[in-house]
Amino acid sequence: MTTPQYSIGIDLGTTNSALAYVPLNEEQASVQLLNIPQMVTATTVETSPLLPSFAYVPTPEEIASGSLTLTGADAEAAVIGRFARTQSADVPTRTVAAAKSWLCHSRVDRHQPILPWNAPEEVRKLSPVAVSSLYLQHLVGAWNQQFPDAPFDQQQVTLTVPASFDASARELTREAAARAGFPSDFTLLEEPQAGLYAWLGVRGEEWRKDLKIGDRILVCDVGGGTTDFTLIAVEDRDGELELSRVAVGNHILVGGDNMDLALAFAAQALFKEKGHNLDAWQSVSLWHACRAAKEALLSADGPDQCPVTILGRGSRVIGGSISVDLSRELVQQTLVDGFLPACGLDDKPVKRPASGFRQLGLPYESDTAITRHLAHFLREQGGAGSETGRPTHLLFNGGVFKAAALKQRIHELFADWFPTEGVPAPLIGGEDLDFAVARGAANYGRIKQQGGVRIRGGTARAYYIGIETAGLAVPGAPRPLNALCVVPHGMEEGTSVEVPGQEIGLVVGEPVHFRFFSSTSRLSDEPGRLLTSWTEDELQETDSLEAALPAAENAEGGYVPVRIETRVTELGVLELWCVSTVSDERWKLEFSVRDST
Repeated sequence: MTTPQYSIGIDLGTTNSALAYVPLNEEQASVQLLNIPQMVTATTVETSPLLPSFAYVPTPEEIASGSLTLTGADAEAAVIGRFARTQSADVPTRTVAAAKSWLCHSRVDRHQPILPWNAPEEVRKLSPVAVSSLYLQHLVGAWNQQFPDAPFDQQQVTLTVPASFDASARELTREAAARAGFPSDFTLLEEPQAGLYAWLGVRGEEWRKDLKIGDRILVCDVGGGTTDFTLIAVEDRDGELELSRVAVGNHILVGGDNMDLALAFAAQALFKEKGHNLDAWQSVSLWHACRAAKEALLSADGPDQCPVTILGRGSRVIGGSISVDLSRELVQQTLVDGFLPACGLDDKPVKRPASGFRQLGLPYESDTAITRHLAHFLREQGGAGSETGRPTHLLFNGGVFKAAALKQRIHELFADWFPTEGVPAPLIGGEDLDFAVARGAANYGRIKQQGGVRIRGGTARAYYIGIETAGLAVPGAPRPLNALCVVPHGMEEGTSVEVPGQEIGLVVGEPVHFRFFSSTSRLSDEPGRLLTSWTEDELQETDSLEAALPAAENAEGGYVPVRIETRVTELGVLELWCVSTVSDERWKLEFSVRDST
């Protein structure tokens, strides 16, 4: 087996992706970023360390012309990166965005060609898995082009995923990576953990002076498309400090893209006051222009006003441009008060009444108040007046927090929520927020090879199987469903458990529907705990499984009595065994639950 020369870390982002690397034969080497070639116009290729996570599906004529630089082959060929992001203005029906968010949308088949969503029939469609694989293929190709003597599939590779991704979304990510040419032994790492590994890489052994036993680190990760919260505890293990991920929040589809779009709506109103009604192309251009204005106006020493300029489209401004001035006050009101409003620790996300009809698509959050989601997360972890849940340290992650005003609002809220204990101490260092996740993933791979502190985690969720109850049948009504805990939160890789409790009936010899659930909030449920009722906040249904298990010799009435055994393998795969209590027969159901190390 070839010894890897580099540790490679990849941030597969909702809005932007990046690749970082560090040589493994140099102990003090710094983590570097890969400059990624990509089309920026129809005739120009440039390099950038950021690869926009957009895919443009070209027309058959464009493919035949050979003028475009395509990633993939045949039915899945597309243009990846900055040119694709630009095309989202001119031809949005041929541009795929937010493919990563589709990977965790269990109400659609992620293997089916459904993207671009709602595109006309004549547009070739791609599956969320295929698009994610194209992004990764582009990164693999860029690496192999620049490092021909160190093939990508022979390196130590770590790919990041949101902490809130469930087992199915993680498995789909692994599948996309395998299709892209990743080595078979690559690792999945949670993005907030990668952010902390980036900080550890900067601090070195000095981190032990910053933290002590009993401390709890809140990683507040707001990226382009999603928000993730993670709590990491500092514990004592054989007299040494150890880091352990103890809780993750739900997958929240709110991020920097929402903020930029909200600001673009505000700017569009200013253009309209000047007599400029923007078309679709200008609106998307405005969206991107507002991102830079947001960061400038919300910085600690930012100006009072910042111009936002876009190209004109009318006959009087052909070749020219039009602009408006955004004020610091407007941005503050739109973004800080809109997405990080002041709230109490007892507040929770607002569920707005749903319309009777709604367009199918991604399940975006109806409540964009990130602060209410944070309060809800801390309360679930015992944060309301409890030392066990209140974080002692705070690490910001994600490009959104380049805006100083957004970080300041979080500090203000903690001062209000915990007036006695005070604001969590910020972890200083490793604040390259656009690239911290990729850098941290590369550092994690180096630690695996060379040694160093690692974050223990186990499964980020508890997992349950649905069990249909016995009883009288009622026409038109399904039988009530119970949920049996089969994997507790934090179950370590390489361990197994015999689930206690009564025998249950396993239907064999015919197609059946298995239902699975998971929870990030029920942290104390042990294997064998049977839930007869729960709320949507407590348990979320994951992908179901359709299967026809082999018939059993002693099956009566089409089912056999079994007990459940579960095991999380060293590779992070959950093995769920149904063991007959009347014979030596066993049946296995399997899906991936790899969460971190």
